[in-house]
Amino acid sequence: MNNWDMQTIFECHDLCYAYDERNAISGLEFSVVEGDYLCVAGENGAGKSTLVKMMLGLLKPASGSLWMARGLRGGTGYLPQQSAAQKNFPAGVEEVVMSGFSGKRKLLPFYTAADRRTARLNMEKLGIAGLASRCFGELSGGQQRRALLARALCATEKLLVLDEPASGLDPLAAQELYTLLEKINRDMKITIVMVSHDITSAVKYANKILQLWRRQLFFGSADDYINSDTGKIFLGKRRQ
Repeated sequence: MNNWDMQTIFECHDLCYAYDERNAISGLEFSVVEGDYLCVAGENGAGKSTLVKMMLGLLKPASGSLWMARGLRGGTGYLPQQSAAQKNFPAGVEEVVMSGFSGKRKLLPFYTAADRRTARLNMEKLGIAGLASRCFGELSGGQQRRALLARALCATEKLLVLDEPASGLDPLAAQELYTLLEKINRDMKITIVMVSHDITSAVKYANKILQLWRRQLFFGSADDYINSDTGKIFLGKRRQ
């Protein structure tokens, strides 16, 4: 586990959210410690995206409590699921990466020299510095995902929230992305919360697993998940 100082940065108690007076998700009771790599797993409709929206402050809980460390509400790097429109976005790679600073810049119209240095450094870390002048829409799926990840890194120094980051990628590109995320978590000491259907890959990299089906089925270490009844059921499905 990569829990450097064990500082809690996010926690919820009996957290619930309802659509049209029907619970979409209920009874969540877990916390994220600085340095964690948490995978939020579950089938479609399990409540994963609802949880992410509550973490980002886009949805207000129906009941329960949700606490996030100071500065993370507006300082979280977010990588959403990629849409067809995003894949063909008519902008340069550097421009896309730099847009990660928008939340920090507030009303200031210009990026600083420090912003540009940070963006360049993040592109170098993700192996796309040589693509800075390319059009984003011309990149491969894996390259686009790296550019969007660099953008998310420009928005944060502490927490990345990733919604199905490997979705639509071929197996090699997906493996490369998972390796990059592991390195970001380990070397940059950035906490990761990743929503994923790919629970088999998640247990190889994440140190904690949160399994949902409109409620909390499991929360704990990846090792405990593998040996749990819940883990055996869901990992067994993936291996069939």
